[in-house]
Amino acid sequence: MKETAISVTEAARNFADCVNRVHYQNVTFVLLKNGAPVARLAPNGEKVCLGRDLADALSKADLPAGEAKAWRRDLGKARKALKPPANRWR
Repeated sequence: MKETAISVTEAARNFADCVNRVHYQNVTFVLLKNGAPVARLAPNGEKVCLGRDLADALSKADLPAGEAKAWRRDLGKARKALKPPANRWR
């Protein structure tokens, strides 16, 4: 999916065009205020994977023991590599 960053002012001036591009071209707009991202305008049908979706999919997966251990190890490494957001209220 194509993602385009635009200012809030530009989005307001061209709102109908932005909505049409989201709907027909599957474009996602990241809205910027003073250069910082504050919101997204995205297609409604966009699939979002939640933790419970992942847990459900993993419960149905029949991984061999070795692959399951490797997956768990890789997940632990990935979690350690993640950094918390600067603003924890976002």
